[in-house]
Amino acid sequence: MTGPSTSMPVAGLVPTPRQEHAQADLLLRNAKVFTGDPDRPEARAVAIRDGRVTALGDDHDLAHLVGPGTRVVDALGRRVIPGLNDSHLHVIRGGLNYVLELRWDGVRSLRHALAMLREQAGRTPKGQWIRVVGGWTAEQFAERRMPTVAELNAAAPDTPVFVLHLYQSALMNRAAVRAAGFTRDTPDPRGGQIVRGRDGEPNGVLLASPGALILYSTLAKAPALDEADKRTSTRHFLRELNRFGLTSAVDAAGGFQNFPDNYATVVDLARSGELSLRIAYHLFPQTAGQELADLKRWTEMVKPGDGDEWLRLNGAGENLTWAAADFENFSEPRPELAAGYETEFENAVRLLLENGWGFRLHATYDETIRRDLAVFEKLAAEGLFPGGNRWLFDHAETVSVDSLDRIAALGGALSIQNRMSFQGTAFRDRYGAEAATHTPPVRAMLDRGLTVAAGTDATRVSSYNPWVALHWLVTGRTVGGTALYPAGNLISRETALGLYTRGGARLTGEEDVKGVLREGWYGDLAILSDDYLTVPEAAIPGIESVLTVVGGRIVYATAEYEGLDEALPPVNPAWSPVAHFGGYQGGARQASLVAEAVAESEQHRQWRVARGSAPETPLPFYDPCFDH
Repeated sequence: MTGPSTSMPVAGLVPTPRQEHAQADLLLRNAKVFTGDPDRPEARAVAIRDGRVTALGDDHDLAHLVGPGTRVVDALGRRVIPGLNDSHLHVIRGGLNYVLELRWDGVRSLRHALAMLREQAGRTPKGQWIRVVGGWTAEQFAERRMPTVAELNAAAPDTPVFVLHLYQSALMNRAAVRAAGFTRDTPDPRGGQIVRGRDGEPNGVLLASPGALILYSTLAKAPALDEADKRTSTRHFLRELNRFGLTSAVDAAGGFQNFPDNYATVVDLARSGELSLRIAYHLFPQTAGQELADLKRWTEMVKPGDGDEWLRLNGAGENLTWAAADFENFSEPRPELAAGYETEFENAVRLLLENGWGFRLHATYDETIRRDLAVFEKLAAEGLFPGGNRWLFDHAETVSVDSLDRIAALGGALSIQNRMSFQGTAFRDRYGAEAATHTPPVRAMLDRGLTVAAGTDATRVSSYNPWVALHWLVTGRTVGGTALYPAGNLISRETALGLYTRGGARLTGEEDVKGVLREGWYGDLAILSDDYLTVPEAAIPGIESVLTVVGGRIVYATAEYEGLDEALPPVNPAWSPVAHFGGYQGGARQASLVAEAVAESEQHRQWRVARGSAPETPLPFYDPCFDH
């Protein structure tokens, strides 16, 4: 490969006259293309016509495809990859709320996070909430701690503030406690705790004990957007995902996502051709006790595969019945699921199989997986399972080798997420460092030839930034720098990228049209800000796309390509946190702010030393944010 070109990144070449049908709509040249195709792993140029790749090769090989209507993009020697596919992303629900959320994703100091909150309080109108909903952990902050309720009260004395922390807890200021209607007489919900002070009044802390329903049901009390703003919010969220090179996602449904009501926005955007991300979605029964009725009703309304290449139904899940779902709060002991849930669960699986539906199943612990597998093996003995239907386990952090063999025998797949990069320390503290070394056992999954796909499980716990997840797969480190895995449970950069491209396509039955750059396949790709295959490991989370293409459309463009993407309507409401701060935070500004936070923390440490409450010699400190 030669070095980067100094030519302009978007060129209008004078073409040799050719027949119209041979012209490309988009030609990407002067690139280091990683195709993901073992038969042709590299190229310098990619031509796309009618939304699909028509040719790959060297620049001079594809020059004849340039015509008067061809847009030619010079990659300037940058790395190009197939578009990323998050195989477990709550993209539909996330889009409906995106512009209402103050994102701490990527913020590297608590000092700056609280400053953002304080500034947002000044513009948030009366009656609205400030909500920080997922994508962060105390480990990412230079201060290595969570905010306190007192700090929330100081930052926003009159505006309700709700801060969700992983699956574990939420913090609310006084105004939010009042807005949620919590009083000394409010009973604790099942599986949750409203923490109270000595006077019996709620003190602003909610605990998942062990289930997160208390956290999500409280969040649901906040005002929602109207239909027009939900549409705009979703478009801006999809653009934010395109920013990181995402071109597809498998929506895992989830709580408080009713069908068909909460799917109306993406359906409308699909009909008008305004989706910038391909979405395969699932249906998730919302009400305990009526799951079978919901599933039966849906099998009579729609069927997997309905839709098109932009929006299509993929199956049921990630829950089929509520009683069969475990929890993933590693700060609490593993929950014991109720005895006898298998009867209703079996009926749900049988109903889906008989109607040709595939499904995905939330299962964190091997104890849950073993019980579910016993049901599947019973149905397999009857000749019903899997019956040609795609099915998979989601999460599977503690799945055993024996269970992996049983999954393989039944034709199942796995979708794994980087929840351990946000919760790995909590898991290690509860179950020990040895148990954490193979949670989840990614290498063992791949060694058995299982289909494995990667994702984030964003937006309420992990960040939606796929490069944070890829960093975790390659290094085994949490966002705070804690090393979890030995070399034997790590995978190469190329393998990890495959889980984020081909893996997701296999889960939706699209492995013959996307996940690889190959003639006849979807024209989905990203030009990266830094070369994922060669940058230092610590720099991987900082990678973004500078130009993202989906079906030949430029859906995101920055740097030299600024302005080439499609225009979006302005963020509404105008006071939205996204309108002022954007989404994922990063860059040089964050680096300077984290240095200020470290200096301030050192001043605080010296104050404690002077009062005898801290050792004179500081403990070793390492934060990977200083590496990039």
